[in-house]
Amino acid sequence: MPLTKLRILTYRMTGAERRFSLRTLVALSSLPLFGVVAAFGLAPDTATTNITPETITEAITLPALAGAANSGTFERETVIQSGDTIASALGRLKIDDLEIQRLLATDAVRQLATNIRAGKHIQATTTPDGQLLSIRFERRDGPALTVLHQGDSYIAQDSSDQIETRVVMRSGHIVSSLYGATDGAGIPDKIADKMAETFSTSLDFREDLRRGDTFSVIYTVNYRNGEPVSTGKLLAAEFVNAGKVHRAVLFSDASGHESYYTPEGESLKKGFLRSPLEFSRVTSNFSSSRMHPVLGYARAHTGVDFGAPTGTRVKATSDATVEFAGRKGGYGNLVILRHQNGYETYYGHLSAFAPGIRPGRAVSQGDVIAYVGATGVATGPHLHYEVRIAGRPYNPLSVKLPGSPPLAAAQRARFLQQTANWSDKLGLLRGTNLAALD
Repeated sequence: MPLTKLRILTYRMTGAERRFSLRTLVALSSLPLFGVVAAFGLAPDTATTNITPETITEAITLPALAGAANSGTFERETVIQSGDTIASALGRLKIDDLEIQRLLATDAVRQLATNIRAGKHIQATTTPDGQLLSIRFERRDGPALTVLHQGDSYIAQDSSDQIETRVVMRSGHIVSSLYGATDGAGIPDKIADKMAETFSTSLDFREDLRRGDTFSVIYTVNYRNGEPVSTGKLLAAEFVNAGKVHRAVLFSDASGHESYYTPEGESLKKGFLRSPLEFSRVTSNFSSSRMHPVLGYARAHTGVDFGAPTGTRVKATSDATVEFAGRKGGYGNLVILRHQNGYETYYGHLSAFAPGIRPGRAVSQGDVIAYVGATGVATGPHLHYEVRIAGRPYNPLSVKLPGSPPLAAAQRARFLQQTANWSDKLGLLRGTNLAALD
């Protein structure tokens, strides 16, 4: 270990210097010097005029430098930006092009590259000369992916990081739009979408929304290493529209099937949604005789047109089986769903079908089945929506549609046990404007 020489010199002092020195020594006697506490004492009548200077040399062991054991690796980190590719993000970590190509040849990394998300972190561990030892990718859902450099190849494995689920409560009020209000309250779009979908059987967010309406939501967020990684479930929600209170709580039955109910146990999953679009406007109503804007003559309009931008998601209004998915005359791209008891719904002028939508496929209420477009005979992007019963068209906005069965009496105790806590918390949240309560 290196040694340090400490040299202490003494010299002959005058009386005034001795008096000043004594006061100074007393003041400094309790202060540490180089980690050593020195105590000074002078006996009465001690002669200080004939002191011979003396040099003292002492070996002092210096402490080891912190972190010296870890000096063989370097850690680098970057955050995926909008428009990034895996290759561009890895380039910012000073990983050379050859190593990037070898990483992308790994199956797990190649699959990850097709589903990257802005805001996720990538951490690389390298040697001092830049050789890659390991790299860790945060994924949209599930554990992080760790890729280890072993020999001439890479080995990918899921990280053992544990996911922590936290309950979050937020509330807000409507100023101009639902999404403007939820963004202002810091509520994720996934939760805002679910709230709108849950209340869509009793609220029409196109027509019913009022300035000053209030809402509260209770939901879960998944965290890894203290950082949020994904939004979980909507556990409960309240929406006060024009003074009328609407509430929803999530209930999971004994088989694990989840659905939303009022706190009193009434199902919120009606037989049919009021609209296949989350937000839109009616541009043409059901009519027995309407002047067609393209064909130029009057004929029956057997459905309702909802104006919306191309690409807007179209949802199944009830549980069903896909009867038709393809192109059909003036409808353009069309999906026909077959429901129970002779009910059918038509979705026309679509720009595209959702993945997997084909005849015979079972879909649930709220599933995305297609996207708004302007195919077929159409003047612009919109959705043509029809409801047919035994083959006859009815006005979707006024026809009485069947509802869902109520909560079974045998499940009542389980329901109250699961949901009473959320109902109480919704009561506490009403009238507040919480930024967050974890």
